[in-house]
Amino acid sequence: MPRSVNAVASRARRKRILKAAKGYYGKRKNVYTVAKNVMEKGLTYSYVGRKLKKREYRTLWIARINAAVRAEGITYSEFIHKLNEKSIDLNRKVLADLAMNEPEAFKILVNSVK
Repeated sequence: MPRSVNAVASRARRKRILKAAKGYYGKRKNVYTVAKNVMEKGLTYSYVGRKLKKREYRTLWIARINAAVRAEGITYSEFIHKLNEKSIDLNRKVLADLAMNEPEAFKILVNSVK
């Protein structure tokens, strides 16, 4: 009995990896075994990167809020504490956006908390 290898599926699998590796440098784009390894690693990094992105944005928001409230003569931690005491539920993303794009409204918010 002849050996069955299902060349159609094998070729499709290789083609899918090589298509995804398009644009990579050197052998990474056209040698299947190298492309497969690079793609695997890249997909792992993309998963981790989605988690890191959230951390990095939160850090950025905190830095922006801190800079804005220090101009008003108060520290970031004091500001957040006083917001919580007054039961003002604004997340850091919104606060940072206010600080950057609506400085007058942010100033009013800081003065209402002081």
